[in-house]
Formats: sequence, C-alpha cells, structure tokens
Amino acid sequence: MKMENIDLNEQEQNRRDAVVKLRELGIEPYPAALYEVNVTTTEIKDRYDPEKCPFAEISIAGRMMSRRIMGAASFIELQDSEGRIQVYVKRDEICPGEDKTMYNTVFKKLLDIGDFVGIKGYAFITQTGQLSIHAKSLTVLSKSLRVLPIVKEKEGEVYDAFSDPEQRYRMRYVDLVVNPKVKDVFVKRTRIMQTMREYFNSFGYMEVETPILQPIPGGANARPFITHHNALDIPLYLRIANELYLKRLIVGGFAGVYEFAKDFRNEGMDKSHNPEFTCMEIYVAYKDYIWMMEFVENLLEKVAVAVNGRTRFNVWGNEIEFKKPYRRLPMLDAIKEYAGVDVRGMDEEALRKVCADLHVEVDKTMGVGKLIDAIFGEYCEKHLIQPTFITDYPWETSPLTKRHRSDPALTERFELFVNGKELANAYSELNDPIDQLYRFKEQLKLKDKGDDEAMYIDMDFVRALEYGMPPTSGLGMGIDRLTMFMTDSPSIQDVLFFPQMRPEKKPAAQQEEAASNDNEK
Repeated sequence: MKMENIDLNEQEQNRRDAVVKLRELGIEPYPAALYEVNVTTTEIKDRYDPEKCPFAEISIAGRMMSRRIMGAASFIELQDSEGRIQVYVKRDEICPGEDKTMYNTVFKKLLDIGDFVGIKGYAFITQTGQLSIHAKSLTVLSKSLRVLPIVKEKEGEVYDAFSDPEQRYRMRYVDLVVNPKVKDVFVKRTRIMQTMREYFNSFGYMEVETPILQPIPGGANARPFITHHNALDIPLYLRIANELYLKRLIVGGFAGVYEFAKDFRNEGMDKSHNPEFTCMEIYVAYKDYIWMMEFVENLLEKVAVAVNGRTRFNVWGNEIEFKKPYRRLPMLDAIKEYAGVDVRGMDEEALRKVCADLHVEVDKTMGVGKLIDAIFGEYCEKHLIQPTFITDYPWETSPLTKRHRSDPALTERFELFVNGKELANAYSELNDPIDQLYRFKEQLKLKDKGDDEAMYIDMDFVRALEYGMPPTSGLGMGIDRLTMFMTDSPSIQDVLFFPQMRPEKKPAAQQEEAASNDNEK
C-alpha cells in the first residue's frame, strides 16, 4: 500500500516510510494477533522482590517514550496504562540467532518514540539501582505516524511542554500520553461516581435510565437544543434535566431512584459551564429538603475522603472543609446580610428600585423571583466559600417545588454553594397537581415576556401527579463541578475528556483547496 499524504514534515514522512519498510521485512506494523499482557508497571513496582516475587516471566506492552541506543545494548522507557518503567534491550537477547535485523534495523532505525511495543522478559535491578525489565523479545504492536511532544527538563527549564489549553482539550489523547497528572483527574472522577453509587445503593435506591430525547424540555429553567425525529416527523429536545421522568417513577411506586445523566443546555460557555454536562439526580419518597441536607452532607464527606483521603483540602486557593455540618442560610437572610437590604415582601416595582440602587443589571423579562435571584447572585454568592445551604427560594423561580410550610411566598428548596459556586439543587418536591399546573401557567407568562429559559407545560407530568405522588425529596448535583472541587481543577474543560470547542481552523493550504473544490462544485 502506497503511503501518500500532503503537508508532511520530514519526521512524519520518515515514519510513513518506516511502515513500508517494516512490511517489506515481513513485519506488520499494525498486527491483528492477540498479545497477552500479564502484568502492569504498577504491579512490578509495588510487588517486585528478587526472592518472593521476582517477575521472572513478564509480558507487558505500552508506548516507547524514550530510547538510549548504546551500540549492542539500549534502554527504553515503556509507558502502559498505569505508569512507566525502564526496559533493557540487548541485541543478542532479542536476536539470539545470526539474524540481527530485529535490533539493527527494526529497533534502531524503524521504531520511534510513541510506537507501541510488546516486551517479554524478567525484572531486575540495574547497577545504578533502578528497577527495570530485561527484554528477551520485542514485538511491534502499533506504529505511530505523528511525533509526540515529549517534555524535556534541563537545568530547571521545561522544553516542548504540551501546555496550550486549546491543544490539550482538542487533542486529549495526546494530553493523556504526555501529561501523566491529567489521567489522575479522570481516575478521581470515576472514584467520585463509584462512591456516590455505593452510598445510594446502601440505602436500596435504584439506578435507572430516562430518555435523552424528549418531546418537552422540562425539569429546569434552561434553553434547550432542538432536533427532529424523521420517522415520527416531530420536533424533539435534548433533555435539559431528567427530573420529571424520575418523579414519574416515584409515582409508579419506586421508593428511591437516581441517574447519572447527560444533560444539554444551549447556553453560554465559560470555565464553569459546558453545553453538555453530567448531572446526578436522586428522588426519595417520604422525605423532605431538611432530610436531604443531612443526606448531602454525609455524601460529600464520603466522597472527599474517598478521593483525597481527608475532608479538608485546597480548592482554587481556599481551604475547603467538607466535614459536616454545613451552614444553613435562608436566601432572603443572605441578601440582608451581604447586600444590606431586606427584600422580604417586596413587589416587582420595589425590587426593580432596589436593583437600580445596588447597580444590579436586570431586564424587563424578570419577575419578582428573578430580580431577587439577581441581587443574590451579585452580592451573596462570592461570599459563600465554605459549603453553605442557601434555603427557601421564592416560589416564582421554583416551579417544581413545594411551597414553604410556614411562608407560601417561599418554597422548600436549597442550593448548596461551595467556593462561590452552586454545586447542588434540592427540593421538597411539589406533588399537588393543581398547584403544579398553576406554576406551569405562570412560567408561560414569563415566556411571553421574553424569558426563553422559562419552563414549558408538561401535561403528561401533571397527569402523573394526578394519580398521586407521595411526599418526595429530590436532589440534582453537577458531577463536572464536583470533580472540579475534588481535584482542584480551575476549569470545567480540565475534568471533561472532550469538552465542546469551536471548529479547528484549517491550515491556509487546506482552506484554499477546500475553496477550490467548492468552486468546482
């Protein structure tokens, strides 16, 4: 097969030429045969003992990350899924017969940094005291056609670091190879979700799945993505939340259900927001938002210990303590404390004057609830560094929440704030179908005023409530943001394998070629 491509640099062309030469030697650079691996780098490092655990018959595979050729013997650094280890490659060991092609030609000339190889051999300690593998055979497993940006350090200076954020996020596969600490973030992300599952399962709650494509985008105030189902010839929406489907399951008789859901919101992007994100939602029958606060405190304490081994650690320059109990502060009290204004009982006109006096930016689409929320966001959130439950939100901004048992202008809702950011949202769920329909209709009024985040009416959900839903508490928690906190990651892009990005700009030559093709069409 002829290897053709355009705009290749010299090293890339040399690697393609090497593929051809390997095949001419009868060596397939991308073999289909199974290669049995019986050990990892971590297992060797943790368990090697020349007497009790000598690792006398190792079969390992990974990328070749460095190579030092010294005549008839060489050293390479092999990187597998768990780490790196040195490998000693001696010509007469991997080529025991007269034919030395595997070492002199294949290993020394046709293999490159980044290639995958299989090594069979045994563990030993070098004269300099370094644990290594003595190779008895070497197998080519996959040829790399592009040059890895190998990081080098000399006299305290770092060279060729793969550090540009756009490159790292766009080419996460390279980032994971050359920046080992990146992988640790995603290992911790998995540990977070595993810990949460174990906690929920210990109560007997059931993990479920609900639709991503929905006829009505419900369960949150957000702008949806719209698509079209060709077979049914109907518009559908990517879900903005899975709340209404999970509550249907509570109606159906489940005591507790939860889901780790991919949600989609067609809104802005910044260091804290990605249009596609992961949210965990859980609903438990016969509970309220007060019970849920303690449930969340215990959950986060367990997650913190599972991920970091302690409950207190640094997040974005602040020492955060996740050990319970957390402060509980009603929203209107928070505004009084941090903005110096008591907005309790104010109507829309009075709130607009307060916003003007406080220089809080608002618009004509905002009602009472959103005006209060705007003041809170401007004056309060930045002060909520330690975990804090902000409770008792206005009913206008909480259309799925039960009215407060002692003040019908408020609702039994809390949001958990950490480091000035919202982490979780929870309710005593509204189970009165008449009140729910009224709230949906009030949301339509906001939509008519131009609020494109206001909720739609979901009549099937109202019908479900009419069959009866027990008192229920529900919680939504952003997994991406939780991972940011638990790993001290400053950007949501750091905790997503493949964050959403603008299309990659094409090199000028490719743009001209594409334009020429378009003109020909």
